[in-house]
Amino acid sequence: MDDEEVVQDVLGTLLLRAGYEVTAAPTGEDGLAHLARRRFDLVLLDLMLPGQGGMEVLRRIREESPLLPVLMMTAFGSVESAVEAMKLGAFHYLPKPFKNEEVLNLVAQAISQSRLREENQQLRRALLERHRFEKLVGKSKPMQELYRLVEQVAPSRSTVLIQGESGTGKELFAHAIHQRSGRASAPFVVVSCNSIPSELLEANLFGHQRGAFTGATTARRGLFEAADQGSIFFDEIGSVRPEVQAKLLRVIQEREFLPLGSTELVRVDVRIIGATNADLKKQVERGEFREDLYYRLNVIVLDLPPLRERIEDIPLLAEHFLQKYSAENGKPVDGLTAPALEKLLRYPWPGNVRELENVIERAVVLCRGRMVDLDLLPATIRIPDGTAAASFEGPLPEGVSLPEAMDRYERELIEATLKKTRGVQKRAAEMLGLKPTTLSEKIKRLGISI
Repeated sequence: MDDEEVVQDVLGTLLLRAGYEVTAAPTGEDGLAHLARRRFDLVLLDLMLPGQGGMEVLRRIREESPLLPVLMMTAFGSVESAVEAMKLGAFHYLPKPFKNEEVLNLVAQAISQSRLREENQQLRRALLERHRFEKLVGKSKPMQELYRLVEQVAPSRSTVLIQGESGTGKELFAHAIHQRSGRASAPFVVVSCNSIPSELLEANLFGHQRGAFTGATTARRGLFEAADQGSIFFDEIGSVRPEVQAKLLRVIQEREFLPLGSTELVRVDVRIIGATNADLKKQVERGEFREDLYYRLNVIVLDLPPLRERIEDIPLLAEHFLQKYSAENGKPVDGLTAPALEKLLRYPWPGNVRELENVIERAVVLCRGRMVDLDLLPATIRIPDGTAAASFEGPLPEGVSLPEAMDRYERELIEATLKKTRGVQKRAAEMLGLKPTTLSEKIKRLGISI
């Protein structure tokens, strides 16, 4: 895009002779119209254009075609405009007058890098698809076993209990079970047991008749009726109060219930899937959860591993979230640098997949280039607190030798790291940069209790 006919002619002739197909546009509006109609490999864009200026056109191109390389040109070059153009994602900055050889070299580089980036993205997308199951991503052995179990369980009518820490993807697994079942075309209803006040949960689940309680001015259908022929997912089912637990048990056993204030039973065909991050068995022992309901839910159990126990899935998940948030934000972020990925692999992820997703979303939003580097990761990941837990300031205490002080420091460091990994020695060895056998020997030598 250039408003000077001489420049258009010179560049057009030069690029045509080099074997490129060329489309000229005298204004930014004309150029954007061409981009809307067909695909291009590169844009040569003049900074000084009539109407929309080159910078504004560059912003539009970045929003609508984030991966399209743009080579900026101007006779009024300055450091400030060059920096601004590069920040907006321009491939390079070319001041006029330019040498023909320089133009051809930059054009070839831009197209080559663009095609290579596209090929890499296609390969990464193919890798992701190979290890995707419904909306779940993972190639680790625990995940593959869970996928197989979901395939077996989904067609049945049995209740399912999904156990796992917060952020491990319990709702995604529940949805995968629903989608792989014969109920996929029917509703999938989510009940967040923690977010609905306990006094309202019963009315929400089973519905009520007019006048059933203060404020019930009309009759209302409950979530069980809304989920008829489909599936109902109880997130954090362990928080349901005992009187509602009794009604849940009846629905599982008899497929029927009484709405509040009604004398007529309502029959439903609903598959119940429960999820918890608590130990329901211990809740039963403490009298907090009905034993009969526990065994009704405990027919088929899916135990979801925390992210720290399937670190081989972290690169795949990071790539998945990079693609997702790059598309949402219109930013062409290609991937993670090696140091950034290494930090992600070494971090224990107490918030599991949900925490990783938040970290990647933040990095994409803040990213100004093509790659996510260390500076875009939170300090908790860049500088894990467990690896700097012990320190000594000033001279050694009287009567303490250097070897004794070093042993004390080493002991505190290993204990802090083991605490961070919840006693998983293999993970602690990775964080400390040691072989598992070396760490084991140090634990025994220093008398560290696990």
